Amino acid sequence: MAATRLIAMHVNKGKTLARSLADRTDYAQNPEKTEKGDLVTAYACDPMTCDEEFLLSKRQYRQYTGREQKGDVIAYQIRQSFKPGEITAEEANRVGYELALAFTKGRHAFIVATHTDRAHIHNHIIFNSTSLDCRQKFRDFRRSGLALQQVSDRICLEHGLSVIEPRPYRERKRPAMYPKRPKLRDGICAQIDQILSGRPKDFEDFLHRMEEAGYEVKRGGQIAFRGKGQQRFIRLRSLGEGYAEEEIQNEIAGVISEKDRKSGQNHEEPYFHLLLDIQSRMQGKGAGYERWMKVYNLKQMADTFLFLREQHIETFADLYEKADAAVSRFDDLNRLIRDAETQMAANLAMQKHIQNYAKTRDIYAAYRKSGYSKPFFEAHRAEITLHKAAKEAFDDAGTRKLPSIRSLREDYAKLLAKKKQAYPEYREAKRKMQDYLKARQNVESFYGEDLKKEREEAKSQREDMQKH
Repeated sequence: MAATRLIAMHVNKGKTLARSLADRTDYAQNPEKTEKGDLVTAYACDPMTCDEEFLLSKRQYRQYTGREQKGDVIAYQIRQSFKPGEITAEEANRVGYELALAFTKGRHAFIVATHTDRAHIHNHIIFNSTSLDCRQKFRDFRRSGLALQQVSDRICLEHGLSVIEPRPYRERKRPAMYPKRPKLRDGICAQIDQILSGRPKDFEDFLHRMEEAGYEVKRGGQIAFRGKGQQRFIRLRSLGEGYAEEEIQNEIAGVISEKDRKSGQNHEEPYFHLLLDIQSRMQGKGAGYERWMKVYNLKQMADTFLFLREQHIETFADLYEKADAAVSRFDDLNRLIRDAETQMAANLAMQKHIQNYAKTRDIYAAYRKSGYSKPFFEAHRAEITLHKAAKEAFDDAGTRKLPSIRSLREDYAKLLAKKKQAYPEYREAKRKMQDYLKARQNVESFYGEDLKKEREEAKSQREDMQKH
């Protein structure tokens, strides 16, 4: 009784096409889920290099057709789940292979990874959205999910497996309501609350008690914990409001209570908010609401003037100058961080291409000596494809002499340190920019007519100076 689902896979937000493909295929081929890779098979590609081969086919597609769609589907995934105890992992992998071959009609490269980490055996089938001839894309037609299920049912029946029988609407039962599974983050938060209730001496004592409770502590720039059964560390700051390192230290020091920490009252409130546009908000509201808005605006303007006095701003020109400077500083830091991230991504890609180039150089030399023989190419398709992709990347980068892996790793570490160093100043610059922009907007709203006259006078003075 196999259940199927067809999923379109897109580029992950903030990641490149190559990184997104590698993440999806690496997850599918996880050795801990696929019996150390024994339950991974492939068609028209090598499981170890399928992401590179998929990427190369997309480049060739652009060259052949000249078409490139923004936000295009990079691959498709078929999930096929089987009834517990009805099939072995090896047979499930064969069934998944037959399903992928029949559904794609042999026109798309794919991998089949059978996972055994759950009570039910299931397949992760990832096939390239670009066809093998690199001239077409897979068309996700209407009701493709139903067609996929029909093909899966036919193959399951051929293997003597049960299929899901559709029931009339009146005979269908509501899905059972299962209790929500406890999350790892919730367990860490509960353990933190329990330890803080015991009043540790200091933050180091708090970390020591977390270790005694069975959590591995990762010290450094960001404190993180990993409990039993966790694959990755979870940072304190990602646990939500009330669990940042500063908030926990404040409660240990007695600056705030547990209630204040969880309610977020220990966070600094901004100086002021933007003024309310009373006329636009008065539709259908009474006199009491209008009175409240006027009082609110007066309080916000008082806070705004307090901010201007603290910043030693006495004229409109000073305010505009400092606001523009704050915006410029934030833009510079933002650009610095984004440039570092771009260079880091290019650095990682170059490291991978250099490694692939070194591994496949001898095979490609033999391929060239064979006169670019087709049988030799078919026998070493994966290695030759990776070698061509690496050479194309080197040509695009315009590098005459390849850098060493060691130097690239050193450059990556420098870029990462540069990015981390810029983040505190980036956050402060962002807060300062927002304060100045809100102050400027409030002043413009409060002194609208006066500002208009001042700007007109300044404009006329500039025009007179230009005439003389």
